[in-house]
Amino acid sequence: MIRIVITGPESTGKTALAQNLAEAYDTIWLPEFARTYVEQLGRPYGYDDVVAIARNQIEQEKRLALQGDLKILFLDTWLILTKVWFDLVFDQCPAWLIDQIKSSDIDLFLVCCTDIEWVADSVRENGGARRAELLKIYCQEIESFGFNYELVNGLGESRLANALIALKKHGF
Repeated sequence: MIRIVITGPESTGKTALAQNLAEAYDTIWLPEFARTYVEQLGRPYGYDDVVAIARNQIEQEKRLALQGDLKILFLDTWLILTKVWFDLVFDQCPAWLIDQIKSSDIDLFLVCCTDIEWVADSVRENGGARRAELLKIYCQEIESFGFNYELVNGLGESRLANALIALKKHGF
């Protein structure tokens, strides 16, 4: 199975892009779990919550991978983002998460650029210049683990078109 991760800073259209790509490829996508989890907490999140989010992401992906007829899977965010979250918020990351990232079979990351306007909501924390910093950090992390990635920019349909071009460039 081909695994494509859609990642990037907050409010960069990751979910819409994952949905649109899944539709274009007539497949499924795995929604971001962290957003739903944090929205339902009713309190500030802590280290153990991020552990639970990471473990759930892993389990959901494993369940979908068991579907033998699934040729391509789009993942809305992924463990790289979770690792950065651990590093920046808690100044530590569990070793098992790093091992999981190293052993993963991600075929390509599509990293959403910050050309979409940031929109505040109840769980977003990183607007303004912080988005550009996070974009750089995500790309550095992806590179440090040896994964391939493409930056995706554009508004509306052009963002989807640019993502499709990037996928075709890599043979998907």
